Amino acid sequence: METAFASASAITDQRQKIEQYKLILSTVIASNDVTQAKKFIDHILSDDVPLVVSRQLLQTFAQELGRLEPESQKEIGHYILNQIQPRVVSFEEQVLIIREKLADLYEAEQQWSKAAQILSGIDLDSAMRVIDDAFRLSKCVKIASLYLEDDDAINAEAFINKASFLVSNSQNEVLNWTYKVCYARILDLKRKFLEAALRYYDISQIQKRQIGDEVINEEALEQALSAAVTCTILAAAGPQRSRVLATLYKVYLERILRKPEIDAFAEELKAHQACKLSLSLSLSLSLSHAHTKKALLPDNFTVLDRAMIEHNLSSASKLYTNISFDELGTLLGIAPHKAEKIASRMIYEDRMRGSIDQVEAVIHFEDDTEELQQWDQQIVGLCQALNDVLDSMAKKGLSIPV
Repeated sequence: METAFASASAITDQRQKIEQYKLILSTVIASNDVTQAKKFIDHILSDDVPLVVSRQLLQTFAQELGRLEPESQKEIGHYILNQIQPRVVSFEEQVLIIREKLADLYEAEQQWSKAAQILSGIDLDSAMRVIDDAFRLSKCVKIASLYLEDDDAINAEAFINKASFLVSNSQNEVLNWTYKVCYARILDLKRKFLEAALRYYDISQIQKRQIGDEVINEEALEQALSAAVTCTILAAAGPQRSRVLATLYKVYLERILRKPEIDAFAEELKAHQACKLSLSLSLSLSLSHAHTKKALLPDNFTVLDRAMIEHNLSSASKLYTNISFDELGTLLGIAPHKAEKIASRMIYEDRMRGSIDQVEAVIHFEDDTEELQQWDQQIVGLCQALNDVLDSMAKKGLSIPV
């Protein structure tokens, strides 16, 4: 190996030098010998080889990596990235190829976050080469999608935020669609359920059935709509949630839900634990809501528990004029003091109209019934007054226009 390197290095003609090194490289690739490959990399990155030659040879090596065994590819790929780190600005194109190949390997092994980390090492703001916005957008969306496969909303959001500055000018329908799916999923994972529901609903209402060369099937859109419904049910009770439920129309019954119904809904969430919305485009929308059922909030309720309690409390406010803390606790299936606390928070946040009498331990609900009754009485009064005027005109013999 050392003799071959010395022989190639001694060649003065640059074209012949490159061809000689390529012959050595083909031997290294064919042997699948990691040690030999590392020696080759060390040599072509040394001062014995001009930079213009190193770049071309490293690019060829990067393109040929796929011919090695997967584990060898990973070991050599990481070795190259480590060795060129001090001079990475001189090898940006080669770094791009290697990182994309490594990411593909990790993605095939379902090591989603690892693949995302590899891709995130690509310098998308380099001043050394021209990078268009479409390429930046594609990488940001791809990295976010990979992080979302591991339900990592924090890292995914960082790259979706970068994509937000680019997507408005994008003409690539596939990228724009994937961006929308990722954004909805991030809101979902961050438990911003109402916002997520609106995004899912927007996705479900897409009119086009073909994006690029791929067709979106009805099942995919139905699953997006189902995700919208699920997120809305899990959202905090209040006027906004009611409006979204009214838009969705499904499940908008505003009736009190009993434990068997809630348990049935919980079972449905289990079924979604590994569910994905495949759009036949390698675009996947993971609708996992298992975390909403298991994760405890500061008050020791799960997200589902709280959503159902607030829903029932909102429904109770439409059925009762007032109710004691004890009765409300029994109705909601929780301790009376917890019922009072949840009700007070909903009233304070203007998500339910009412007042609390702590002395009598009673919650008084308010609605629009009194205002409507006053409006009706005013209409009746106006009609009666008009009737009196007409009667008076008739008695005086005045003609009444019809």
